[in-house]
Amino acid sequence: MVQLDNDCFAFGGPMMALEPALALLAGRVGPVTATEAVPLSDALGRVLAADLVAPFNVPPHDNAAVDGYAVFFDDLDADASTTLPVTARVAAGQWLGRPAARGEAVRIFTGAPMPAGMDTVFMQEDCRSAGTGRDATVTLPPGIRRGVNRRLAGEDVREGSVVLSAGRRLRPEDIALAASLGHAVLDVRCRLRVAVFSTGDELRQPGQALEPGAVYDANRFALIALLTRLGCAVTDLGILPDRFEAIRDALAEAAADHDALITSGGMSTGEEDHVKPAVEANGRLDFWRLAIKPGRPVALGRVRDAVFVGLPGNPVAVVVTFLRIARPILLTLMGASGETPRLIPVRVGFAHKKKPGRREFLRGSLVLGADGVLEATKYPRDGAGVLSSLVESEGLIELPEDLARVEPGMTVDFLPFKEFL
Repeated sequence: MVQLDNDCFAFGGPMMALEPALALLAGRVGPVTATEAVPLSDALGRVLAADLVAPFNVPPHDNAAVDGYAVFFDDLDADASTTLPVTARVAAGQWLGRPAARGEAVRIFTGAPMPAGMDTVFMQEDCRSAGTGRDATVTLPPGIRRGVNRRLAGEDVREGSVVLSAGRRLRPEDIALAASLGHAVLDVRCRLRVAVFSTGDELRQPGQALEPGAVYDANRFALIALLTRLGCAVTDLGILPDRFEAIRDALAEAAADHDALITSGGMSTGEEDHVKPAVEANGRLDFWRLAIKPGRPVALGRVRDAVFVGLPGNPVAVVVTFLRIARPILLTLMGASGETPRLIPVRVGFAHKKKPGRREFLRGSLVLGADGVLEATKYPRDGAGVLSSLVESEGLIELPEDLARVEPGMTVDFLPFKEFL
């Protein structure tokens, strides 16, 4: 575990690199334990609380992969066409009702159970049928492989296997798989209860009059949307004034019935930045300055029994620090696993100078170069208050601490916003 000295809470103290900070987070928060059973229709995005084990094979029996004719492979002539009597017809949801006999063919349809003993299915397009009723025959071409067009029992899922692991955040395909195993309800972790508020006397609620010196609060709505997409139960506590007592009391009240608290703004050390002392009046802070850009003032701590995450005030910094720092904390609290976003190595199509010793996130998009290779382009304006840059970009270009300059042709990591869906 990373050890922090006392100066890490002072504005002039050393800043922590991103990776040690994330490692620290992983060791200091654990999942909320409450669970509940929900119907499949309400399970999308929820975190599975226990392994889902297959109670039977899927499919439960060998079945036909195509419409055609089921036969015994050993009845076929390897070098010439084979003509067999068609003695029965089996559709999906039906059974032959008897053991298949050597020397016969069965008309079969996609998904229908294979007659016992038969091991091969010809596609109907490859066959020539003749006659009707008891006189029906089918002529089959040579050259087919044994077992072709036959799906085996358990080919999709084997009985007793873990098909979905605890900690998985359920996607549509996961819910479909659970349904195929007959599960009408799933045990999931209860939604994480998260309270959100902004601080700042200059902030106004959208829809209100905007007097000189005031701005509309965009950060809170960004956070509510990000948290909702993550599957949290969100409480909007609105805008708090820049007063220590008001922030202190609001944090304490919210901590009583929430698992996590997230604030935006007030994390620096100015005379009007009251969030840090308000948190410390109710609990503790573990760190609060990171060597990243944008988003240096970020805090993790506790307000009584609730986890506290304090994000910076600039809107771009809010989104970047939520995605790279707050989101992993919340996923850990949710009990979710396997949610680390994947970085894509891409070629750089621009020059950029950065300060060594800090992780830097540029907004950018991907284009195909003239040679067909993916290339990262940088949004032309870097300011942490340029909210339109997030709308007009596809993701973040992540530059490591030891890098001092980016030149065209270099390889960098690109983090698509789609990775956070």
